[in-house]
Amino acid sequence: MKKTNYMLSISTLILCVLLTSCGPGKKLVASREQVKQLQMDSADTHSQLIDCNGLVKDLRVEKSTLQNQKTNLQDQNALVYKDLTDLSTSTKLTIEDQATRLNNLETMIQSQREMMSKLKNSIAVALMKYKTDQLYVYIKDGSVYVSLQEKLLFKSGSDVVDPIGQAALLTLVKVLKDTKDISVMIEGHTDNVPIKTVRFKDNWDLSTARATAIVRFMTADNGFNPIRITASGKGEFKPVKPNDTAEGRAANRRTEVILSPDLNELYKLLNQ
Repeated sequence: MKKTNYMLSISTLILCVLLTSCGPGKKLVASREQVKQLQMDSADTHSQLIDCNGLVKDLRVEKSTLQNQKTNLQDQNALVYKDLTDLSTSTKLTIEDQATRLNNLETMIQSQREMMSKLKNSIAVALMKYKTDQLYVYIKDGSVYVSLQEKLLFKSGSDVVDPIGQAALLTLVKVLKDTKDISVMIEGHTDNVPIKTVRFKDNWDLSTARATAIVRFMTADNGFNPIRITASGKGEFKPVKPNDTAEGRAANRRTEVILSPDLNELYKLLNQ
């Protein structure tokens, strides 16, 4: 009986020890699992924190970049506005200058037109006793033309001015002496009938000699300023009518006194 009780006590003790040892083991395992999970959560949280810090850093850099861009854009806008303001002022002045120049140019051109019109009328009145088949006066390209026919000035093939032609030229000289700022071109012309004499090699020679003879008469003989006058010969190469008729050839045998306004002031205005 005692032996049985002893064995029973031993068994109970062993069972208690076993029960006691099993309880704390499960809790330990559970605690370890919790610690492990907390460590994993902590690692994830730390990783997320690092990512957040990196994102915050990137946002700060981006913000700083945007601020710099905004500042640069404001500076550029200010420069553009200044340039536009300066350009506007400059353009305004340029337009005003151009308007003034254009007004001055128009005034000068109109003044020259009026002067040449008056000159043409004065010459026409002074030479009105001559017939239109001897001479006629007209305006072309802003210049006054006094077209003198061969029959008024020269005998055929000659460069000696006839007395009736000298009288007409003397009247013209008297009008022109009182006219300032006018240049004079004496331009000789012939028909297309060839000429070849001891004195004249061709129509170039004849037309030039006739122009030169008139220049000498106006300057050396009658005191017109030689600085204001030029002689040139065109020969047969600037006809006013076809040379296939006697009338046409007669019209082409002419000497033209071309009166042009002095354009120096006009050129100065254009080059300002």
